Amino acid sequence: MVTIKKDKINGDSLGTGRRKTSVARVRVRSGSGNITINGRPLEQFFPTLKHQVLVRETLDRVQAGASVDVIARVSGGGLTGQAGAIRMALARALVSFNEDFFQPLRDDGFLTRDSRMKERKKFGLHGARRGTQFSKR
Repeated sequence: MVTIKKDKINGDSLGTGRRKTSVARVRVRSGSGNITINGRPLEQFFPTLKHQVLVRETLDRVQAGASVDVIARVSGGGLTGQAGAIRMALARALVSFNEDFFQPLRDDGFLTRDSRMKERKKFGLHGARRGTQFSKR
């Protein structure tokens, strides 16, 4: 099932992605390949190459890197969660931009939500699973 989301004013393709506690909202429009996250360029927002590759691999999969501009707003979580949220939101926005991108993105798992979350702390324990230290005497 393909959900098409477009901005009513200027026709930008929209996508929302989540990972851990991060939420990203992405706009995709025809352009020259600029990627802006929270008003900063990709290389400035994500200084590590690992996170830059995570964001760019969606565009590389459909060979759309040089033909679209990406504007992302992301909040919550850490850098890895934010990069994963942008990756998913970008994939959804690209499907809204061009429906031919759906099958390759679906086959490679870009449209699948990563459901792994931090386990909650339980009462009587130090963390989610760690108990108290056993004392023999």
